[in-house]
Amino acid sequence: MKMGNWIDNIALEGDKVKLVPLEKSHKRDLLKAAADGNLWELWYTSVPSEKNIEAYIDHALKQKEEGIEYTFTVIDKATNTIIGSTRFYSIQPEHRRLEIGYTWYAKKHQRTGVNTECKLLLLKFAFENLNCIAVQFMTNWHNIKSRTAIARLGAKEDGILRNHRINADGTYRDSVVFSITEQEWLSVKKTLEYILTKHNS
Repeated sequence: MKMGNWIDNIALEGDKVKLVPLEKSHKRDLLKAAADGNLWELWYTSVPSEKNIEAYIDHALKQKEEGIEYTFTVIDKATNTIIGSTRFYSIQPEHRRLEIGYTWYAKKHQRTGVNTECKLLLLKFAFENLNCIAVQFMTNWHNIKSRTAIARLGAKEDGILRNHRINADGTYRDSVVFSITEQEWLSVKKTLEYILTKHNS
């Protein structure tokens, strides 16, 4: 099964954010969002900078065309401005599973409920529209903030992949793997909805 039969031209919308398919025209506003906090300075993240934004977008669009990834641009509904990006990747329709990651937000939108709503929208689509049996998350061992955020979603830690990747600077990356299964989804959904009510109150 190709992704075109599984994920095709989708956009997701909540109370705070809209997730729309990444386009080349988003370049300038993505850079502006990433500049809020100079997010590219964190060596263990994949946030675009002026130096690599073209390659970042071209790679994401190529992966989408090949059915491997589906990248979203995150838009703040209150201001109608781009505030970050997230994506489905390692898409495996034959196994009804995928990963969520490559997520980042402008600094002022961190810890505001934006990530919770984005994850709720993505997970709901994965489990309720695609009928996934599992959704996986993976992050760098050194990215403590990301590991904490993933665990807060209700994902369980599956383990650590030692020397999983070689970074651009030649250092080795250990990756921490988390997942949510279809059996866990309803409980996770209730938790995320409750967290959002606290942010919105």
